[in-house]
Amino acid sequence: MNDWIQATGIVIASSPIGEYDRRVLLLTAELGKISAFIRGGRRTGSPLQSAARLFSFGQFELYAGRSSYTVKTAHIQEYFEFLGTDPEALCYASYFGELAEYYAQDGSEDPDLVRLLFYAVRSLKNEKLDRPTIRYAYELKLMQTEGEALPEPPFETGESAWTAWHYVLENPPEKCFLFRLKPDGFRDFQKAVAAMRTQMIDKSFRSLNVLEDFLSLKM
Repeated sequence: MNDWIQATGIVIASSPIGEYDRRVLLLTAELGKISAFIRGGRRTGSPLQSAARLFSFGQFELYAGRSSYTVKTAHIQEYFEFLGTDPEALCYASYFGELAEYYAQDGSEDPDLVRLLFYAVRSLKNEKLDRPTIRYAYELKLMQTEGEALPEPPFETGESAWTAWHYVLENPPEKCFLFRLKPDGFRDFQKAVAAMRTQMIDKSFRSLNVLEDFLSLKM
C-alpha cells in the first residue's frame, strides 16, 4: 500500500512533460522544496489541471518516489487568477518565487517561507499598495525569515525608511506589506535593502532581469 503524504504548498515552477503530464516545483511547509509529477496535468478536464498552474496554492496529496514525488490529488485554495491578465504582477511574482527557491531546502520544513510567499503574491493585487515597495519589503522580510536580516539599516537613513525597516521586521507576513512611502523615503528604503541583499545573496536572478527589463519599457 502506498504511503501518501499531505503537504501545504505553492507551485513556483511548472513545465510540460510528454504529451499530457507536467512537472512542478513545489514550495511546501512540510517538505521544503520538492519536484513532483502531475499525471494528466496538461489534459483538458483533468481534475489535476489546476494543480499544475503556476502559483496555485493549497493542499497536495503526494507519493514519494526515488527522486521525485507524484501528485495524487490537490485541493487548491488560491489560484491568484489576476496574474494571468497582469504581466507586471506576474513578473514580480516570478521573482518572488525564484528568490524563495534560492532559500528553500530540499526536505526541510519551512512553513514561514511558504506563508511569506503567499502573502507577497497576494499583496500584488492590492491597488492601494506600491509594487516596488512590496518588492523590497519582501526581500527584507525573506532575509529575516531565513535569519540573515540586520536589525537596523546598514547605513544611516531618513526617518521614513528607518520606520519602514522596523515595520517590516516587526510585523507578520500578512501585515508587513501594508504601507506606502513617499519618494524620498522609498529611495532610502530601496538603497538600504539592496545593500543588504548584495551583502547576503551572491546570486543573480533571471526573473529579476526580466522584471527590470519589463519596468524599463513602461518608463
